[in-house]
Amino acid sequence: MALTTNNLWDRFPAVNPGLPTGPNQNGPAGCRSHTAADRQDAGPTRPSSGDGVASSRPGIGRREFIAGAAAAATAFTIVRPSAVRGSEANSAIAIGLLGCGGRGNWIADLFVKHGGYRLVACGDYYAEQIDQLAKKLGDRFEIDKAKRFTTLSACKRLCDEKLDAIVVETPPYFHPEQCAAAVEAGKHVYVAKPIAVDAPGCLSIGESGKKATANKKVFLVDFQTRANEYYREAVKRVHAGAIGKLVTGWANYPWGVGHFPGPAAPEDRLRRWYCFRELSGDFIIEQNIHTLDVGTWIVNADPVKAIGGGGSKGLRAYGNIYDWFQVNFWFPGDFILSYTGNQCTPGAPTEIACRIYGSKGTIDTDYYTHVKIDGMPEAVYKGGEWAHGALYKDGTVVNIKEFHEAVTKGDCTNPTVAPSVRSNLTCVLGRTAAYENRMVTWDEMMAKKERMEPDLKGLKV
Repeated sequence: MALTTNNLWDRFPAVNPGLPTGPNQNGPAGCRSHTAADRQDAGPTRPSSGDGVASSRPGIGRREFIAGAAAAATAFTIVRPSAVRGSEANSAIAIGLLGCGGRGNWIADLFVKHGGYRLVACGDYYAEQIDQLAKKLGDRFEIDKAKRFTTLSACKRLCDEKLDAIVVETPPYFHPEQCAAAVEAGKHVYVAKPIAVDAPGCLSIGESGKKATANKKVFLVDFQTRANEYYREAVKRVHAGAIGKLVTGWANYPWGVGHFPGPAAPEDRLRRWYCFRELSGDFIIEQNIHTLDVGTWIVNADPVKAIGGGGSKGLRAYGNIYDWFQVNFWFPGDFILSYTGNQCTPGAPTEIACRIYGSKGTIDTDYYTHVKIDGMPEAVYKGGEWAHGALYKDGTVVNIKEFHEAVTKGDCTNPTVAPSVRSNLTCVLGRTAAYENRMVTWDEMMAKKERMEPDLKGLKV
């Protein structure tokens, strides 16, 4: 028989998710991405730029969190279009962009091109990042200088603006804090993956999603694969039993790039955040979550435990992240998903692949190229193919469209939150097993409540 579907929230031990803050207690700060030249053929990575704000919200009890999360996953709330602050039905949604470099710079153009949004405010730690965004958008950049915020206060100042929504495109460490602040301020939230760098941060995002639903606000996590029609249909068929009993599977993400130059000055560590595990979560979270998210989506369960290894062969120019991981994840029903990720390895194939073998067929996916199901006649689904790498943009365009539809129609069910928490926690479990080079259980990871804290001393408030 197929694996039993598990509710993510049912497996949480008593954890106080809290909200991560930097050691200077001024909250998180964002940073610019690596340059386009540094990231040639980088694929769907998400180095970006932004700023943050500290918060002192209390922790959440287990019963409260589980009950609220369950409500968030099942409730369907209709909101009058006029309730969307600053907009009527089908009118432009006023957004503020938090993080204007790298992906933030790129995605701003897509929001503007949609036609249903007005970019009315922005924030980034670095003023020059905002200047570059203005240059890119040209006549379409209509943000008044008084609404272009910099330094560590950028997030707070965006939250104080009369906006409908905030788009969070900052390094992963800052997402829990910034999303919580945006929800607290009554904004809809559109946030890049991954949602956090540690388990407490993941739980904080889950709580923010629950609170957004309760407050009739939309909260969307931007995974491109989950926006693709072929991925959606193929996974739906697997969940309906198309490939039969799940037997085994693998998830791979080799990458020949990653040789980024190091920071030239202490403050440049915010511009070169990718190779600092406290800011990115290491590449198993920041980047390889693309393939592990597909794996957990297909399996539709939380891993019970993981064992793995990893390390650095000295391939990076700076930082403290690994350049390879190998992890086996055990799921209910004695199903094992084998994951391999490596970077800075020239000649590595360009793929973000996940393949799950079943008793009746096999689902074969690759972010870059295709989705299909092969096997017995009743299992076969020809799926679809796309231009190499096109999903990076096309999936984002769909998410921007569906975010707009959810806001204008008042659909605050926020279905992307819970699965994003699950896959991000799966990555944290794999990283923990590799760092400690031993078997680590899900419950042990959750009980440990380990946080990652970057050095943010000396940043401008």
